[in-house]
Amino acid sequence: MAQRPLSTTSPTSSPQSVQRRRRLGRQALWSALFLLLLVALTLLVVLTARHEASRLQEQVDALAADAAAKVRGELLRAQQTLQALAAHAPLPERWRADATELLRQNGELLRIERRGPGWQLGAAVDSPIAPPLFAVIGRSESDIEAAAACAAARRAAAPMFSRSYFVPLAGGGGLEVLDLCLPVLDSGRDDGYQIATLSLPALLAAALTPEQARRHEVSFIEGDGARLARAGVPRGRGVYRADSLIDLPGSTLRLRLDSAAGPPSPIPNLATAAVLGLSVVLFTLALLLARDVGRRARAEGLLAEALAFRKAMEDSLITGLRARDLQGHITYVNPAFCAMVGFTPEELREATVPPYWPSELADTYQQRQASRLAPGAAAQTASREGFETLFMRKNGERFAVMIYEAPLVDGQGRHTGWMSAVLDVSAQRRIEDLSRHQQERLQATARLATIGEMASLLSHELNQPLAAIASYASGSLNLMEQPDADTPAMLRQAMQRVAEQAERAGRVIKSVHDFVRRREQLRESLGVDLLLDAVLPLVRLQARKSGTQVVTDLPQPAPRVLCDRTMVEQVLLNLARNAIQAMEHGSDPAARVLRIRVRQTHERWVTFYAADAGPGIDRELGARLFTPFFTTRSEGMGLGLSLCRTVVEQHGGAMDFDSPVPGTRTGTEFRFTLPAAPALKPAASETDAPQTLST
Repeated sequence: MAQRPLSTTSPTSSPQSVQRRRRLGRQALWSALFLLLLVALTLLVVLTARHEASRLQEQVDALAADAAAKVRGELLRAQQTLQALAAHAPLPERWRADATELLRQNGELLRIERRGPGWQLGAAVDSPIAPPLFAVIGRSESDIEAAAACAAARRAAAPMFSRSYFVPLAGGGGLEVLDLCLPVLDSGRDDGYQIATLSLPALLAAALTPEQARRHEVSFIEGDGARLARAGVPRGRGVYRADSLIDLPGSTLRLRLDSAAGPPSPIPNLATAAVLGLSVVLFTLALLLARDVGRRARAEGLLAEALAFRKAMEDSLITGLRARDLQGHITYVNPAFCAMVGFTPEELREATVPPYWPSELADTYQQRQASRLAPGAAAQTASREGFETLFMRKNGERFAVMIYEAPLVDGQGRHTGWMSAVLDVSAQRRIEDLSRHQQERLQATARLATIGEMASLLSHELNQPLAAIASYASGSLNLMEQPDADTPAMLRQAMQRVAEQAERAGRVIKSVHDFVRRREQLRESLGVDLLLDAVLPLVRLQARKSGTQVVTDLPQPAPRVLCDRTMVEQVLLNLARNAIQAMEHGSDPAARVLRIRVRQTHERWVTFYAADAGPGIDRELGARLFTPFFTTRSEGMGLGLSLCRTVVEQHGGAMDFDSPVPGTRTGTEFRFTLPAAPALKPAASETDAPQTLST
């Protein structure tokens, strides 16, 4: 069996692999050397910088302590000067002259006052080398701190300094000052107070030499770091600063010395300069990285501002906003939505079933949500059409809302949920219900007013059948007293006449009763002939009185409309009565004709016409004809035509008029439309020829 020779090469021992390993080794050595050099250079620079910084800080600390001592010395000197003034100048004239000279010699003193034991102002002298201190705001409005210092001085029987306070000056500027209060005793008797007002900036200016002031900033600060007063040419850079407390009787000042020098220069000598030169090369990449980090930070800042702006907009909305994920769980709500339903955001996010769903409608809402959250439903909701539904507040109150919903799409175009805008329309619905109820009451009032106007006509109409009944009854009694062979037949005929007249009177009364009786609003499908039959008896009552002929014209079979019967009967009766009243004056009795006709002008609409032969309506009256409470009759209410138009518009129709009547030179024609009721197609034997009836 032949032995297979062994291979002397392998992938791991190829020249390319060896070179790769060597290159990696060199890179590792250079990297280690570079790292060690970087550490050494960094330590050298840090140690040098720390030494320089420590030296500069020690100088600042010493200078701050010296400045505090100078300020303390100036304040004690001002105290001694004020005591000498109180002792050597008891007379007012001498005191005023000495005080003026003292103010001229001491620039830090701005004002000296003499006050009595009751705090009344005895004398006051302002510095002659500075503008008046209390020219803008009076001394009486800025003496709170001085009064507190003087009270403490009286208790301690020693001079006291007040807390510093700000005094505004003319020109919009101001000055920080403090008061030194010295109690004055005359032979052991309380003789009031002597108060000196000192300028804090002037005290600071005296604390540093001109050379020191060119390189440092000295200032008095409050406990929270707020600057009260400053001196020195430059602004401190905040690198080397030292604070020193100045304890005074009754007050404490905090002095801060801030050097204008920045961090120590990293080139104190040639060696450090060489190190820095090498470091520049090494830190080039770090600078590039820092620039990229800065860009990213700016982008993040802009994004944070945009998010804050969007949140402020969402929180200021009165429209509720709600976001849901693909499973229907709430992921976000704004404060307006929480205020609307009464639940907190945590309660809404943690609930598996929305707590604002009414319990009796939860199953229905669950099915509707499942259909809206189904795959492919996002394209159907993209139209953002709103729908109305019912929500429940936390206290159990149900209220109507309008919801506008749209799909949520992320930056990659993926559908991640739904965003909803929710409007509370419960107040609007209550207003609509109230308006509808008020409209119904107005209509009932108008019907009652109409019947009141027709009372005289009803009495005239009922008198005729009642008189006939009385005559037939009297004749029947006479026949019964004189019986003969023809008496039964004559009595039967008389009783039939009585029954006919009684039925006639009953029909009149029933028509009025049906019209006045208030019914719930109900839309029903009715033939227009039934509507006309219901109002014609009442129309004829007034027509007979004025000698008006009533002509109706409607097709056969009569069109059917979808309407509220009582409301439309009111409209027909009002238009007919207005037409009859328009012809009572100024028109020929032979020409008084009321024409009522009906036509189906469209497959969805039926038009009613009521035309008279009166004098017509001029243009000025026509513009105000449908205005509520506008009437041309002294006994009218001005609600008839306004209610008629409202009723028609509630049915979805429209009302208008022409004057004169089309095709004539006189008269007025009112017309209105009502929705046609769905009906079967008429049989072939039926005809649509209009039938004209006259009364």
